[in-house]
Amino acid sequence: MSKLKIGVIISSTRPTRFGDVPAKWILEKANERPEIEAELVDLRDFDLPFFDEMASNAWMPSQNPEAVRWQKKIGEFHGFIFVVAEYNRAITGALKNALDQAYVEWNKKAFGAVGYGTVGAARAIENLRTIGVELQMVSTRSAVHIGGGDFFAVHPLGQQNKPMSDIEPSIGASTKDMLDQLIWWGNATKAARG
Repeated sequence: MSKLKIGVIISSTRPTRFGDVPAKWILEKANERPEIEAELVDLRDFDLPFFDEMASNAWMPSQNPEAVRWQKKIGEFHGFIFVVAEYNRAITGALKNALDQAYVEWNKKAFGAVGYGTVGAARAIENLRTIGVELQMVSTRSAVHIGGGDFFAVHPLGQQNKPMSDIEPSIGASTKDMLDQLIWWGNATKAARG
């Protein structure tokens, strides 16, 4: 069976974002799995306007060339891992806009999430899951939540700046669980789409 191509999507575009740290970490963890070929997808690399099309690309082709480029990129993957920041109990505006810029390309694909922040982005990941339902996606049951003391240990604000490997004893089991489920659902949805 061929490898699952998984996009690891960084959800924040802020210049001072922390998302690069957990994104690179989960990219490495995903690529350690023989079933996965993961690639980093940075929203900063796409100059997406606020959604302004006549309709979703489920109904008519998008006109904005950057939106079309984004759709083509998303269309390359069998599944996704979203690296989720929590802004006011929800996903970032940048991620919501990126999700809205495609529809067909998300359909019938699996996703997992790695969240970070004081509560491990738990509320943002729940928000993402409800959006995923509307996009006809399948969410893993498990997610990786980097919260509380673990978050402050690896984030510069905590003034410890420890490497992600230092908190793996806390998040390792959920990471394995999320990746196991992503592989199962990724293969199931890939076979069904085929």
